[in-house]
Amino acid sequence: MTPFQSRLHPASEAFQAQRAGMLALIDELRALEQRAADASARATASFEKRGALLPRERMSRLLDPGAPFLPIANLAGYGMDDPDPASCVPGGSQITGIGFVSGVRCMVVVTDSGIDAGALTESGNQKLMRCQELALENKLPFVHLVESAGANLRKYRVEKFIRGGGMFYNLARLSAAGLPIVTVVHGSSTAGGAYMPGLSDYVVMVRGRAKAFLAGPPLLKAATGEIATDEELGGTDMHASVSGLAEYVAEDDAHAIAVARDIVANLGWRRAADDAGAAFQPPRLDPEELAGAMVLEHRKPIDMREVIARVVDDSCWMDFKPDYGPATICGNGRIEGHNVGFVTNNGPIDPAGATKAAQFIQLCNQSGTPIVYLQNTTGFIVGRASEEAGMIKHGSKMIQALANSQVPQVTIYCGASFGAGNYGMCGRAFHPRFCFSWPNARTAVMGGEQAATTLEIVARQQAERKGATVDDAKLAAQKAEIVANFERQASAFHTSGHLLDDGVIDPRRTRDVLAFVLATARDAEQRTTRPMQFGVARF
Repeated sequence: MTPFQSRLHPASEAFQAQRAGMLALIDELRALEQRAADASARATASFEKRGALLPRERMSRLLDPGAPFLPIANLAGYGMDDPDPASCVPGGSQITGIGFVSGVRCMVVVTDSGIDAGALTESGNQKLMRCQELALENKLPFVHLVESAGANLRKYRVEKFIRGGGMFYNLARLSAAGLPIVTVVHGSSTAGGAYMPGLSDYVVMVRGRAKAFLAGPPLLKAATGEIATDEELGGTDMHASVSGLAEYVAEDDAHAIAVARDIVANLGWRRAADDAGAAFQPPRLDPEELAGAMVLEHRKPIDMREVIARVVDDSCWMDFKPDYGPATICGNGRIEGHNVGFVTNNGPIDPAGATKAAQFIQLCNQSGTPIVYLQNTTGFIVGRASEEAGMIKHGSKMIQALANSQVPQVTIYCGASFGAGNYGMCGRAFHPRFCFSWPNARTAVMGGEQAATTLEIVARQQAERKGATVDDAKLAAQKAEIVANFERQASAFHTSGHLLDDGVIDPRRTRDVLAFVLATARDAEQRTTRPMQFGVARF
């Protein structure tokens, strides 16, 4: 492989303008993340009063100091739990990610009980279930620090209740797959939440604060007339000595987390990917330049090789069939020693490009090479010539290849993701192993202007057939409304808030993120688990 010869000019006015625009979006992302941390920190006084650690302190003590950590679904719930973007707190009241506990790569979930006492939200439920799915697919132990008041009954919706059962289904599957579930109960774990420790393999409860019951004292009295205290009904000592729910009793939060770390250490699982990657060189081209490499106006072209060259080792890359279907780019590189196949776009996907991509995906499967999709496409090309050339047939061939691919696939939304191009480039519906967005990414079935113009043409044709007069003012208002609706939903912050990816990342960290998830996938391949017919039952 040879180093890529860049044609970017970082000192140019265009580059600097793009960089300024991207940095502004990154600042917006960081402000939203900080909004969640600040909302949680407002509960500091109440936590200190009862001698408890704040959720982010719990996370910090659980993870190995200085080890890498990959947040998952950092914007979950943004624009979803609260439609007002100025006040909505992202995160779904869950702090989640993949990190190292006692040297073992784990999925970690911490209830953010500093926000609404950790009450479960719709986005929080979806986020938790996505983390469980990632743990199952990547063979990760699941470590859960729980403190939740349960569902917010004021916002009860039956569909949320029904879907929420997936959390418990996933816990049973994780245990049966041989993936240990370690749960620390720091406070309340009420109603359905009581099944979180109930379906765990190891449970640590904090004396005097942890509670687990299917019906708390108020509901118990309302339903049966029975009167019992929290401790009598579901306190730590009762569960440790009578019900058998708890294996370990801790005196405080710090002690409980130390016990959890010991449990993980005693699993004896080694950090498999330590020696997975060969020796590697960092990119010759500066990854910091990714902040200015990407155009923010999706109608303007960009050579996506400029992005790849700032992600791969030594900026070296091997182009696959560069002269055939040239708008669809396929090729090979390495990221921290891991062999990777890339599929990306310099324009619409045409019949030749789809054919090339389908062949390349199959070749990666033949060699066991993970595939990274860098989405930046307006979709499959349209028009009479492309239809005659078999665009539908060849596009379907590409979708068949990626939908049935057996190697790890990772998708990054770098720019445009429009129409069926979202599907053909392994969008969320095609279950990539991981899926992240850059903050400038835009996703839609088509552009807002195209959608509005299409509907305007249809309306004028209908009026002409009926012999009616066209109301131009009404059509103009309708067009503006449609464009605004499309634009609002196309934003990466909106799509990530609705959990249509695994989080928004700084483009300059793309190499780090890809290296981390590739190592995670490599760990999963090398890890031998001992599946059972059922999850571990509590006796």
